[in-house]
Amino acid sequence: MADFGGADLDAFRAEARDWLEANFPASLRGDRAALEAMVLSPAKPEGDFAVWKQRVGEKGWGVPTWPKSLGGGGLSAAEARVLAEEMGRIGAVNPIVGMGVNMFGPTLLEYGTEEQKKRYIPDIALGKVRWCQGFSEPGAGSDLASLQTKAEDKGDHFLVNGQKIWTSGGQYADMIFCLVRTDTTRKHEGISFVVFSMRQPGVEVRPIKLIAGHSPFCETFFTDVKVPKENLIGPLNGGWTVAKRLLQHERSGMGGRAGAGAKAESLGLLAKKYVGEDAQGRLADSDLRTRIVMNEMDNRVVSLTVRRAAQEAKGNSGPSAATSIMKNANMKAVQERAELTLEVMGAQGLGWEGAEFTESELAAVRGWLAGKAGSIYGGSNEVQNNIIAKRILGLPDLTQAH
Repeated sequence: MADFGGADLDAFRAEARDWLEANFPASLRGDRAALEAMVLSPAKPEGDFAVWKQRVGEKGWGVPTWPKSLGGGGLSAAEARVLAEEMGRIGAVNPIVGMGVNMFGPTLLEYGTEEQKKRYIPDIALGKVRWCQGFSEPGAGSDLASLQTKAEDKGDHFLVNGQKIWTSGGQYADMIFCLVRTDTTRKHEGISFVVFSMRQPGVEVRPIKLIAGHSPFCETFFTDVKVPKENLIGPLNGGWTVAKRLLQHERSGMGGRAGAGAKAESLGLLAKKYVGEDAQGRLADSDLRTRIVMNEMDNRVVSLTVRRAAQEAKGNSGPSAATSIMKNANMKAVQERAELTLEVMGAQGLGWEGAEFTESELAAVRGWLAGKAGSIYGGSNEVQNNIIAKRILGLPDLTQAH
């Protein structure tokens, strides 16, 4: 569908508003933080949240710009923005999230065969299948192309053996998109991109407990895992190209998470609650007030820049190296916001456990700690800076000059 505005876009806004009023359960309104926790929870959806997820999935609005024929909404970029605005207005959150939506799905739409798209995309659009990423290895982090997980050709299938690490959500995932070595004589040109079930024999997952008190990351081991040949995405030994595009989608998503409304706006209200107001109804601490406003501005700038970059990329080849800029800028804003949140809470922002702390206070502390990893996962800040230097600024690669 073409991108358009004016009366047509106003009509869609009215349609989206009416649908949300009729379909977003009243019981989920008013506590956005609790709703976001439900969205991110690995637990099976229950009650009205399960109803909301089903309705959004069937409407195709969990992945609004994906093709209708594959379960998406078939919306234009402008319509998708309006939908997001109307969800924010009513206090709704898109319940269809995850690596299938942000990373694998967009990549498959570009590189997958029609059969592969029909097999995997509809379940992603409905939020029925959880995906995880099998890229990093103990000896292949920043130098990902050094990966050693091997896929041997066995005629009608590959036999996969090896180990992955930092497999986010691996203990909950149904499927994995994975980089494997199919040619040991070449580095980048010897890597292939495959997908397979995390529930089959030979797959072992061991959660890694972090200082934040939970285990979002895992070690994952593969022992003689059978992967059908039809699960190869892209050409044999062409997985590096597919992976680079997927990482651009990942970083684009990470850049787009900055302060699109409710979260950024709520920090000022939170500060008034803990710090207090002056006679004019403003946050009493003027220095803190200034820093909160600056952080909200940073979040808004990132959000608008992501939107502009998406518009500029329209009709071209999709996400570009500019996603590395967005990833670094967003992580800085998000981490600063977490620091401000704890500062605002004062002594209540120092809790780890105990009845004297609320659930939101304890969650803020854990979120602050977990957020420190944002400078590393999805490609460390240093890796992004190298990409920016070479791909955007055109600076010489000094590592290859000597």
